[in-house]
Amino acid sequence: MRFTLRQLEYFIAAGQTGSITLASERIHISQPSISTAIAHLERELSVQLFVRHHAQGLTLTPIGREVLREAKALVEQAEGLYTLASEAGGQVRGPLSLGCMVTLAPMLVPELAHAFTTAFPATQIRYVEGDQEQLIIGLRRSETEVVLTYDLHVPDDIHFTPLVDLPPHVLVAEGHPLAEQTAVAMADIVDEPMILLDLPLSREYFLALFMAEGLQPKIAARSAHQEVVRTMVANGHGYTLFNVRPRSDLALDGKRLRRVRLAGTHRPMRIGLARLKQLNRSRLVEAFETHCRAFISDAYIPGMVAPAIERRVPR
Repeated sequence: MRFTLRQLEYFIAAGQTGSITLASERIHISQPSISTAIAHLERELSVQLFVRHHAQGLTLTPIGREVLREAKALVEQAEGLYTLASEAGGQVRGPLSLGCMVTLAPMLVPELAHAFTTAFPATQIRYVEGDQEQLIIGLRRSETEVVLTYDLHVPDDIHFTPLVDLPPHVLVAEGHPLAEQTAVAMADIVDEPMILLDLPLSREYFLALFMAEGLQPKIAARSAHQEVVRTMVANGHGYTLFNVRPRSDLALDGKRLRRVRLAGTHRPMRIGLARLKQLNRSRLVEAFETHCRAFISDAYIPGMVAPAIERRVPR
């Protein structure tokens, strides 16, 4: 063969994302390297793998879809050799494909991944971010082996291991009239403008908190980006509801935010690990799950104020 597994991996990334740019961001490889690998494969196989659309990405040709399927199987078999060898030798090694909820990734993944690869130097973590629906699709397509996410509408074919509960809270600007309150009720905020985190399932979760009390929020703006929501709130556009508790109380523009407890009993979001039930856990996945249970708990969460710590802070 005059092509490499690495070239196949570059092709797979482009085929799954439909874009050289997105493939480059996913696997952290330069765009020219990915383009060169695809061109090399097309020459070697004497087929056209993609239809190129000017400024609109790539579309797999019919033969390209077949090659993608076979390429994924070939790469998975090659990686299986490492898994087989490491398990026979009692080692933890090899690449781990990790998915993470986009709102959790900036806080959880950097510290968690660094600590794991430091403890197990023969491992590598390749991670992707997405919303809940995207992460479930990634598990079913074997694009990821395990996912860090919330227990939001977890399907029957997914096994979910809970790690820690995050109750909802109200986030307001530093100068907001509610900023100095120890707690606020849903009725106290329902007539205020709300900035909604507009992600699949997350938005339904937040809106359901109002519905449970027979209330209808006044949604002033929406964004799928957590930091956009935080910065809008910090600039006085309204309040928002969040579950994540970043250690920094500053928005990206430097303005300060205040977190206020939401009075009453509300369903928390539960962070946990999700994986396909039908797949047996490798030694690598087992080691990562053990690592996560040790690193994420009521007493400590990477990048966040843990619930146990917050309860001890006087308000």
